[in-house]
Amino acid sequence: MDHQDAYTDTDRAISKAEFNPKVKSYWMLVWAIFLFVTVAGIPLLILLFLLGGWITQKHLSKMKCELTEKFLKVEKGVMTKVEKNIPLDQITDLGMVQGPVMRFFGLKEISVETAGQSGTGALVKLVGIIDVEDFRDSVLKQRDLLIQSRNQIQTVEAQPESENQPVLDDILKTLKKIEAKL
Repeated sequence: MDHQDAYTDTDRAISKAEFNPKVKSYWMLVWAIFLFVTVAGIPLLILLFLLGGWITQKHLSKMKCELTEKFLKVEKGVMTKVEKNIPLDQITDLGMVQGPVMRFFGLKEISVETAGQSGTGALVKLVGIIDVEDFRDSVLKQRDLLIQSRNQIQTVEAQPESENQPVLDDILKTLKKIEAKL
């Protein structure tokens, strides 16, 4: 069964990430630095300051990250919408980065890497999750619980019937004794 097919409405939300509004200022500053450094982009700085606040607010309002029992659901984007249901058992790393500009704003970036992902780098990167360390720990804890429960189920299913045969033989003998007495 495909992991996407395994997602159902009964996969309840455990935690929802909230994003720090300071991320808007961070994005504005990063774009301003980029435009200034490229020199050709300097005239576009005016446009950035006129429309940047509205664009960053719109982008922030579209960002969602939800931890469910089996998935990490991520939605983001205004012009290009990105929606991903990342199976927890596929997550190999949740890395965190905090550059000097991020540190100034008190922000961190979390990157999600999965087993079997195509290409290099992170599958998803999110900047500005409030209490990002706690959220990361919740995701990793839920991933470990999911893997542990699947391993327990597989262990039980993998037991050969011959291990159960002595118990079944005892039950059969007991039933025959009861039948003989009736």
